[in-house]
Amino acid sequence: MSGRARLALCAWAATIMAACALLPLVDPATWIFQAALMLGVQTGVGALTRRVPLARPLTVAAQALVTLMMLTLVFARERAVAGIVPGPEAFQHFATLLQTGAEDVGRYAIPAPLTDGIRLMIIGGVLVIGLLVDALAVTFRSAAPAGLPLLALYSVAAGLSDGAAWLWFVLASAGYLLLLLTESRDRLSQWGRVFGGAPQGPRAESPSGAVAPVRTGRRIGAVALGIALVVPLGLPSLDGGLLDGTGAGLGGGSGGGGTIAAVNPVVQLRGSLNVDEDRQVLSYRTNTDDVQEMYLRIVSLDNFNGTSWTPTERSITGVPDDFGTPTGLASDVKRTSIETRIAASEDYEQNWLPMPYPVTSVDIDGDWRYEPVGRTLVGDHGQDTKGAQYKVESLIVQPTAEQLASAPEPPPSLRREYTKVPASLPPVVARTALEVTEGAKNDYERAVKLQDWFAFSGQFTYDTEVRSGTGARAIARFLEDKEGFCVHFSFAMASMARTLGIPARVAVGFTPGTPQTNGTMSVGLRDAHAWPELYFEGVGWTRFEPTPNRGSTPEYTVPEDTGTGGLPEVPRPSSSASTAPSAEPTASESCTPQEAKLEACGTESAAAVPGSDDEERSFLELVFFSPWTLLIVPGALLVLAIPLLPMLWRLRVRSVRLGAHQGAVPKGPSEPVVAREVAHEDSAAPGFFDPPTRATSYGRTKAAAAHALAAWQEVADTAWDYGIAPDESQTPRKAAARIVRLGELEPAAADAVHRVAAAVEQVLFAPRPQIPAGLARDAHEVAVGLRAHAGRRTKLRALLLPRSTVRVVWVLAGRWADTRDELLSRLPTPRLPWRRPTPSQHG
Repeated sequence: MSGRARLALCAWAATIMAACALLPLVDPATWIFQAALMLGVQTGVGALTRRVPLARPLTVAAQALVTLMMLTLVFARERAVAGIVPGPEAFQHFATLLQTGAEDVGRYAIPAPLTDGIRLMIIGGVLVIGLLVDALAVTFRSAAPAGLPLLALYSVAAGLSDGAAWLWFVLASAGYLLLLLTESRDRLSQWGRVFGGAPQGPRAESPSGAVAPVRTGRRIGAVALGIALVVPLGLPSLDGGLLDGTGAGLGGGSGGGGTIAAVNPVVQLRGSLNVDEDRQVLSYRTNTDDVQEMYLRIVSLDNFNGTSWTPTERSITGVPDDFGTPTGLASDVKRTSIETRIAASEDYEQNWLPMPYPVTSVDIDGDWRYEPVGRTLVGDHGQDTKGAQYKVESLIVQPTAEQLASAPEPPPSLRREYTKVPASLPPVVARTALEVTEGAKNDYERAVKLQDWFAFSGQFTYDTEVRSGTGARAIARFLEDKEGFCVHFSFAMASMARTLGIPARVAVGFTPGTPQTNGTMSVGLRDAHAWPELYFEGVGWTRFEPTPNRGSTPEYTVPEDTGTGGLPEVPRPSSSASTAPSAEPTASESCTPQEAKLEACGTESAAAVPGSDDEERSFLELVFFSPWTLLIVPGALLVLAIPLLPMLWRLRVRSVRLGAHQGAVPKGPSEPVVAREVAHEDSAAPGFFDPPTRATSYGRTKAAAAHALAAWQEVADTAWDYGIAPDESQTPRKAAARIVRLGELEPAAADAVHRVAAAVEQVLFAPRPQIPAGLARDAHEVAVGLRAHAGRRTKLRALLLPRSTVRVVWVLAGRWADTRDELLSRLPTPRLPWRRPTPSQHG
């Protein structure tokens, strides 16, 4: 196998190894096999086109074309010509799949199902990254920059996955190191022993001079990889404990159906509770005085994996006119129907709609969908709450303690679904639940004991700054440290309730907020809250409040002789405040847009909604993986690569001049060299760089002569990069002496310059030029000698901004001049009517 074929195989392997970081994001992970196969075809096409050979841009274009045809075959076969040639319908189908994939990415929790949209995004992204890696590392022979797309692929995956990140890092970095070592070995095998030291032992004359450097490279790579894995263990951790899992909820479908799921929407709860200045996100007016039960519920989290609570994938439908009776609510339980008008601020963007629970009907404009199990509304196709106004009819359910205590067993299917706990849950959670609820006679008493233990007798401390560990032991650490905020309390109580066989889930939303003198309620960021909901047959899902100093304790959990049990209630509006919307708004400079929509402008107490762009965003803003990432990353990489273009062009020129001639070794000192004929588009330069016409008359030595001239031009350009500008008026011999003098070359490098100059003189003046072997090695030795005596600034400029790249401007200017002259020569010469005729025209 040739060196370039090995490099292509390593580029394929490195891309697949980096793509493994995407495995935790979707389930099942069978897409990796399809991606590996399609990437293999892409790599094979590149190998074939390079063997033809085609120009490098044409090689990349051929790979891109085959990649597009493969994607068409897999994802748009029925809309393509002959199943593989994409047309307008195929591209339209790709756009539709990408749009649905974007919605699916925001809709599902990690791991997301492998829908067609997500599969196109992942496989297409891997193929784009693979094309970039193959083009950089193999086609343009620059393996080091190929690490940028590999890093982008790993970073996107690592930023979304919280699994065994070290494993994906090891795979991705090992693939990149393999790519670098393969390229280095290929280069070293061409140059011979470069820095391996003096030959020693019986293998001193072995042609395998690259063994020592490659072994050294392996050791360096292993040490660097080990350091990268070990050092982070001693750095501060950024894990989120009970807040692990980020993302968003988003509706999908065509308007009447579909599914919905989301990852934990409380990821930024701590930041919202700790903001320096509270910010209003909602305001509402209701026709009840019982505002302590006006929790604005957003979504329920019912899927517990031992680390975090997330919503379960659910079916969604169109918003019905009447939601019907809530699940499990019997007719003998007291309830009050209320009406609430809610306005969201212009900078509050949330895909889930905050509403009192349980809702019976909603009047709202926009593209919203209804999830029946959680009785929630979710925005579809980008719909959110920004500036939304809506009316909600809901129930205030007021069960008695006796009704809850005598509740019958819930349905088996419901009990089975909402009492699941993972095997990874520490035994201390169930053991503590049994200890706390000892002596309770029914599920209601057990639930009240759990609530009171967290809120009162357990001596827990409410603190939004604490961290309670990560992973499966997060709840156990919280029970041990007894410090946390609403998320910790609600997650822990719901988990403990499930171990006792009580169906439980966690609700996320806002506490009732703060009453205003104009009769409205203002809800700010600091009102963000999470609380457990336990199910009792005949009553339905019932709120409990285990968090100390937050919200209000439900009346049905408090004995009559103790009132509220000492917990502060939400302030009640004054008796003079009207619960009906006012007829005329009160003029005020601090009137917020929400209050204006509710016709409730009045006093300074209604906080104006800030409009500054640099404010912290709400904790309920939904963060999800944008599909544009896979398009933006390659564009960003191209922008970053622009400053590196001179260096990349110089490396490419050096490779063309010297890399293709390593096999040009003469058979004897007096025999002409026969080598492969190669084309050098940059070999046409003024002065003695021009190959003379008579040099091309020798058929067998034509390639060797081109090699000698290319080696000399490489020496001259290298000297130019280090500050020795070429003097085209001098002969090769005098030019070599000048390079030796100004470059302060050592004897070995000086001899190398003179050998290359002598070879050029042979080409220019000898009837039958005899070209010595090893001119490429001589050119390399000259470069090493010039670099040894150059300063740090000169070395850096020679690497990043080599002066010889001005030849690109010369070539482009020359081609433009030729093209212009050719176009002008084809234009007819206009005959002007006022031009005076010549004597010949008079006859």
